[in-house]
Order: sequence, then structure tokens, then C-alpha cells
Amino acid sequence: MKLALESNGIDSAWLRVRPKVTTEVLALAASLFFAFACNTAFIRTATADRSWLDTGTWLFGGAMLLLLTALHLFLLLLVLHQRFARPLLAVLIVATAFATYYMQRFGVFLNPSILRAVFRTDVAEAGELFSWGMVPHLLLYALVPLALLWRVQITQRTLARAVVVRAATLVGAFVLLIGSVLLVFQDFSALMRNQKDLRYLITPANVLYSSGRVLASDTHQASKPRAMVGTDARLGSSWAARTRPALVVIAVGETARAANWGLSGYSRQTTPELAQLGVLNFRDVTACGTDTETSLPCMFSAIGRRDYDEDRIRGSESLLHVLKRAGFGVLWRDNQSGCKGTCDGLPLQQIDASQLPELCADGRCMDEALLRGLDTVARDAQGNLVIVLHMLGNHGPTYFKRYPDAFRRFAPTCDTGELRKCSREEIVNAYDNALLYTDHILARTIAFLKDREASFDTAMLYVSDHGESLGENGLYLHGMPYSIAPKEQTQVPMVWWLSPGFMRSFGLDVDCLAAQTAKPWGHDQLFHSVLGLLQVDTSVYERELDISAVCRR
Repeated sequence: MKLALESNGIDSAWLRVRPKVTTEVLALAASLFFAFACNTAFIRTATADRSWLDTGTWLFGGAMLLLLTALHLFLLLLVLHQRFARPLLAVLIVATAFATYYMQRFGVFLNPSILRAVFRTDVAEAGELFSWGMVPHLLLYALVPLALLWRVQITQRTLARAVVVRAATLVGAFVLLIGSVLLVFQDFSALMRNQKDLRYLITPANVLYSSGRVLASDTHQASKPRAMVGTDARLGSSWAARTRPALVVIAVGETARAANWGLSGYSRQTTPELAQLGVLNFRDVTACGTDTETSLPCMFSAIGRRDYDEDRIRGSESLLHVLKRAGFGVLWRDNQSGCKGTCDGLPLQQIDASQLPELCADGRCMDEALLRGLDTVARDAQGNLVIVLHMLGNHGPTYFKRYPDAFRRFAPTCDTGELRKCSREEIVNAYDNALLYTDHILARTIAFLKDREASFDTAMLYVSDHGESLGENGLYLHGMPYSIAPKEQTQVPMVWWLSPGFMRSFGLDVDCLAAQTAKPWGHDQLFHSVLGLLQVDTSVYERELDISAVCRR
């Protein structure tokens, strides 16, 4: 090897060179790398409405790079110590490499909700987000910086000198940070005021901040019991005249957006089976959030989006606890990554991929698995029963894995998780095929309920947790901050099917309910509408948020 190097005029001695640097210099080098290489999404978004022919834009862009450098330098100086500077920076570099990949490819904002979803994802879900297309990016953003990082040696100092130098450098970084802001203060303040969520594009500060917020919040919530909700819940007086118990299925969809829902006027009929079943389709429904970690606890909460308080929602019991208190049997069946706290302390059945090999592959199962064994659940029910089916639905980016081959009706399809390798037509085709399969699962659920009408008053309520971007404005997947999220991520389908027996027993007017489907509703209505439909009396019930309230005789 040495001869080969020398024959090319290269002295192999450089391979043994390990330059000595101080911790402060190392922090500055890392900050420059983060600012100039890892914040293209922030700079691009911050200057989106500016012309690069204007010298003011160059001044603003330069000030932003200076700000990013000073910000990360200040943060790093607070935590780096000469003994563990390299390991800590190595972890941060790898995390930043992954963060920039998803931010650049899918337009993701790394806010606390997204980081919470990352922390709570399961192995199968995480595996679908990895692809060979990530390798070049990781080589450039992680391997090269790590190789350079591991070649340097950290200069040792006495404690007194280290404290003085660190303090002086911190002051310098802070002055630089303030100076860069003051340089373009008017433009910067307007930008931060009008686009507050832009801070979640500053990398890796977004990773550090959001991770800290999640860990602090989860630690705080874990230290105290959930606040009880609906402690006075009981069955309404009308139940005294009932001869049959109720069997209700609440199907929670995943990533189904209203824009592609056949029943809501989409150019393709992606819901052909439901269209034949006389369901109530609500055409204008707004989700509580743009990710499952936010929407699922929110939609089952009495608080909702209208008075959104994440800590209160996560720290309180859900609709299911209120139903349980009123005497209903409650069961959560999950084909996803859990109920996000909404079913804590209640029966949960997680679909086991090893038990259904014909429906499952790579740790993931088709949603048909949720229907397996439901007949046994209904047969063993003791009185009223509410079953929640938490579907895998259209979980991306591997939409092609969400349906069997028999539902590949729209082609060609995007058969990879690397969405940018596919045309928009291929992505939409795969997504729509997954909706076709959801339509089929819901139709089979209704068939299951119809078969039990002799023993139960049956009903099904379906609503998706959030929508999805399929390339509009360069955005993919979901999870955008709610204040700037496109309607593709916030508008979701909602469908009700109520058996004739259920309608009679609960005194519902079908024409009145049909009229409600044209009105704007949202996840905020789920909690109160379920209590109203099942005539559960409790002080937390709000009639004005119950969709069916005006339709009960």
C-alpha cells in the first residue's frame, strides 16, 4: 500500500497526521458544517419570497448563516467537554444526517410531535423509512464528517484556563448571535412572527429542542396519574326500555385524506363498496392534528382542537374511559404502533404478525387481520360493547405494501419508499389502491355488524386520524405544523353506518342525519357524538358538539 501511494507521488505520512484542536475550535467547525450544509431547508424557506437579484436578499441570507453558526456554537459550548466532545458530536452528526434527509426529501418539520412519533415508532414502521436511497446522503452528511472528527485530537487545558476560554467564547458567540439578528432585525422579526414554525427547520437545534420538550413532557406526565373524566357517566334513562345491547365499532383510519376519498367527490371511485351500502359520508371534516401522536389522543379527548392543550389531553382520560365507566365493554384492537395513551388501563389486542403469516410480512399486517377473531369477541361480549379498530390504512411512504395484489387496480404504482424516484401519478395510484383496500375492510366490518343485528343494535363510525401530502408544493407524507399545514394533511374522511335497529332504538332520524353530512365538522365532535349516539349521560357531554343531537326524537 505504501509503495502504491509513493508511486503516485503521495506521502502516506499524511494518513497518520492527527491535528490538535481545542474544544472551542471543534465546536466552531461543527457549527459551520451545520449552518452551511444542514440548513438548506431553512434558508430556502426563509428566502422563498425574495429575489436573489436583490442585494438585500444576499444580506439577509448571509445574516441567517451567521445566526445559524452562532446559535449552534453557543449551544455546543454549553454541553461540550474535552473528554466527551467527540462522542457527543458524533451522535449529533448522525442524528443531523438522518434529520436532513427526511427534511430535504419529504418537507418534514422536526417539531416535538414528530420527534415523539420517532421515539415511539416500532421496528417495522422504522424499517420502512430506511432505503438504499439514503446511503449517498448518509455517506456525505455523516461518514465524511465522522472521519474528519475522529482524526483530530482534543487539546488538554488546565481547569482555570479552560473556564476562561470557554466563557470568552460563549460571550463571543452570543454577541455574534445578537449582532446577526440586529443586522436584519426588521425582516427577521417579521419572518419569525409570521412563520413561527420555521424554527423547526433549524438543524440540529430542532432535534435538540424538540427532543428535550418531548422527554420533559413525557417525564412530567409519567409522574402523575391521569385526570379522571366523566366520573358521573351512566346510561341514560332510555336504556331501561332496551331489549338488545349495542355493538359499536369505531374504525380509526391512518393517513386517509379527504381529497382522494371517492364518496366525497374524488374523480376516481376509491370507495366503491361503501357507495353501495347507504353510509353517511361527511364531506367536510377537519383533523385534530397532522400526525397520529397528536390526532389520536386529541380525537378521543373532551378537549379537542378548539381548546388545544397537549399536556391536558395526554394527562386526561379519554372517551373510552368514560364509556367504560358508563358500563360499556371496551376493546382496542391495534394494527399500528399503539393507542398513544387513549386506552391506558383498558383491554388492548395488538395484532401479532407471527400468528397470521398469510396476512403479514416484514412485521406488518394487512388490515384484514383486525377482523380475524371479531366473531369470537362479539360472541363473548357481556352486554354493550365498543370496539376500536386502529388501522394501518395508508401509512406511508410504502403505500404499495398496504394492500394485496387484488387491489392493485390503478397502475403503474410507486413500489418503493423512495417517493422522489416515482412520478406523481405512480404515487397517487399506489395511495388510491390503499384507499380501495380500506373501503373493502370497512365494507367487511359493516357485513360483520349486519350479521349480528338479531343480537345487537349495531353501528360503525370511521374517521381518519390525519391526511397526507402526495407531492403538492414539494411536500410528502404528513406532520407539518398545524398552523401552516396544507388541507391535504388536515381534511379527512368520516363515515357512519347505523343499522336500522340502532336507528330505531336510539330514536334517530335518517333524513336529518343525512343533512348533517354537508356541514363542516371535525375530530372535536367525535367524543360528544359517540356519547350522544349511545345516550350516555355525563356532565362532560356538550350537546352543541354532538352531530346527531338535533336528529334524536
